Amino acid sequence: MPTAVTKPRLTTEDDITAEVLRRFEGTEDPRLKQIMQSLVKHVHAFLKEVQLQEAEWWQGIEFLTRTGQMCDARRQEFILLSDTLGISMVTDLISNRRPAGATESTVFGPFHRDGAPEREYGDSIVAADRHGMIAYFYGRVLDLHGKPIARAELDVWQAAADGLYDAQDLSLIEMNMRGKFKTGPDGRYLVKTTRPVAYQIPADGPVGELLAATNRHPWRPAHVHFAVSAPGFWPVTTHVFDSIDQYLNEDAVFGVKNSLIAEFKEHQTRDEAALKFNAEPPFCTCEFDFVLAPAQ
Repeated sequence: MPTAVTKPRLTTEDDITAEVLRRFEGTEDPRLKQIMQSLVKHVHAFLKEVQLQEAEWWQGIEFLTRTGQMCDARRQEFILLSDTLGISMVTDLISNRRPAGATESTVFGPFHRDGAPEREYGDSIVAADRHGMIAYFYGRVLDLHGKPIARAELDVWQAAADGLYDAQDLSLIEMNMRGKFKTGPDGRYLVKTTRPVAYQIPADGPVGELLAATNRHPWRPAHVHFAVSAPGFWPVTTHVFDSIDQYLNEDAVFGVKNSLIAEFKEHQTRDEAALKFNAEPPFCTCEFDFVLAPAQ
C-alpha cells in the first residue's frame, strides 16, 4: 500500500496566514477572491500588530453577537456600528464619485423605511400632535447644466422634534415624518416639515457601550434626509444640515460635508415668506437645490 505523505505542520502566525490565503485560490469569482484574500491579509496583520489575546477575541465575538441580537425590523445595530467606525462614509465616498457640481452623498443611516406615502407639492409630513417649529423646505432638482428635472422623486425622512424617528417611538403614527414628493415641470419641490434637531443615535446597545468606552458622544447634528432620483440620472442619498448646529464638526457618524450645510431662516412676522407659504409665524424656511449627474 502507498505510504501517506505527511504534510509539514503549520507552526507560525505567518504560516497560518499563507495557508488561509492558499485555500481561497480556487475561488471562481475573481472579485470574491480579491475581497476575501485582502480581508484575511489585513485582519491577520491587525491581530499580529496588536498581539490580540484569546480573552480579548472572545470579548469581540461576544460584542458582535450582541450587536446582531439588537437587530430587528425597526433597528439595525450593525449599520450603527458601521456608521460610528466611519466605514459607511468611506464606502459611500468610494461608491458615489460624481462629477463636480453634483450634490454630494452621505450616509444612508439605519432609519429609512420603504413604503413612504406619496405626497403632493407642499404637503406636510408632520403628525398633527407633534411639536416643533414648522419649516418649509423648498428648491429645485437640476441637472449639471442648471436645467430643471421634471418628475424627479424626493424620498424625505427625518426625526421628529423630540429627536426620535417613528421606528423608535411606537406612539408615533406609521410613516410619521416621511413622504415621497415629485418635482413639477420647473423642477421645483416644496415640503412642509419641522426644523430638524440634533439627536443621539441609539446608545443603549453594544455600539453605545463602545462609544462610552472610547469617550465618544452619540450626537448627530440636525438634518433632513433626502434620496433624490430621476430617470437617466444617478440617484443621490444625502442629508441637508442646519448651519447653526453645535455638532457639525463632531458628527458621531462622520456624515457632514460643507456643501450639505444650509441656512434655516427664521420668520417671526407676517413677512413676504409668510404670504408665499401661507404660514403663521414663527416658522422657518430652507432653500436647497439638488443637482443630479447623468447616468453613464
